[in-house]
Amino acid sequence: MSELRPRTNRASATPPGIARHGRLRKAGPWGTIVSFIAATLAVVLVSGAAVGVIAVGQLQSNIDVVQLVGETEGPPPSIGAYEGGFNILIVGSDVCEADDGCSGRGSAQLNDVTMLLHVSADQTNAVAVSFPRDLVVPIPSCPREDGDGNNSRMSAQPINVTLYYGGLPCTVLTVEELTGLDIQFAGLITFNGVVSMSNAVGGVPVCVDGPVVDKYSGINLPEAGTYLLGGGGALAFLRSRHGVGDGSDLTRISSQQVYLSSLVRTLKSSETLGDPVKVYNLAKAATQNMKLSQGFANLDTLASIAFALKDIPLQNVTFVQYPGTTGQDGVYSGKVAPLTGPANALFAKIRADEPFLLAQAGDGRGSAIDPNAAPIVPDPSATVDPNAPVLETLSGIRGQTAADQTCSVAN
Repeated sequence: MSELRPRTNRASATPPGIARHGRLRKAGPWGTIVSFIAATLAVVLVSGAAVGVIAVGQLQSNIDVVQLVGETEGPPPSIGAYEGGFNILIVGSDVCEADDGCSGRGSAQLNDVTMLLHVSADQTNAVAVSFPRDLVVPIPSCPREDGDGNNSRMSAQPINVTLYYGGLPCTVLTVEELTGLDIQFAGLITFNGVVSMSNAVGGVPVCVDGPVVDKYSGINLPEAGTYLLGGGGALAFLRSRHGVGDGSDLTRISSQQVYLSSLVRTLKSSETLGDPVKVYNLAKAATQNMKLSQGFANLDTLASIAFALKDIPLQNVTFVQYPGTTGQDGVYSGKVAPLTGPANALFAKIRADEPFLLAQAGDGRGSAIDPNAAPIVPDPSATVDPNAPVLETLSGIRGQTAADQTCSVAN
């Protein structure tokens, strides 16, 4: 659905096309890690609102499980007792879910969205890193999904082929090697998940600074303004590359962050968290459309993680994209080459749990500050710690916080 609300006057190394699991792939990227955060929050509220053992049991039975390399089963944490920092990798599969099998569209399952969420050890801030789908990276030796040995290590491949070569465990191994972070939890979500979750919250308001029209994704926002997007409209917006920025995957990520930040604000609003029906539908939609790693696939674990996430202030939730550039030669021709200097600085901060600032909200090409957004009023009860360290501004890092109200830049 989409509803236009006018502004106020306020100032390839593509894998071969072979059939997998009887489904054929549907082209086009999408995704949102915040949908998963929404689901974990929903699980907490479902349990706390006494919807009942039957409802919680139904949610648990919905979850599919995948085992990561080296992962062993252990007892889940007690509710509210998860301590320290953690890393969650959410992968968006482009596998086709249509009843007709998407005949003629190819068949290799790719991870068109790869996002890493890092929560600090003191649980006061979080960083979500988006990896461009065509980012060229080394891929370690990964176990084959059929259990018959390992695929060989590859020195330079787009990150979005990792799901094809070894499923979710291979994507986890690749991101761990690239970032130097241990990933405790991972989840795989599909097209249906985006549609169902966006419907469950009643849609997400998304600002655009001009007409966003993309015949490939199906999005059609005919003029500047703020639209309420849900279901297929939200999916089409998230998939759109040709309708935003310069038409590249890099500016599409910036546009997706407009949606992500608005979704976080929607989730934290009383209209969502105060509505038991929305909360339960959100949890149900998530658990029906996700495959979780073994250590993750327990409602107690999800609830414990949600308790760690739910009180992080909007301004302390930062969305960034892995630094990269296009227009390079050799193995990077037609792909995204990593910018190792900015990337090393970014992940040094993340590994050290050191908060940082961005030079600007949005990159000015795929997203920019909404000039009509209401000004943020400081909390009069908040106190400033005179001994707090001065945060460093990282150069060469694109992104925004969940508190930043931005618009997608039309192509």
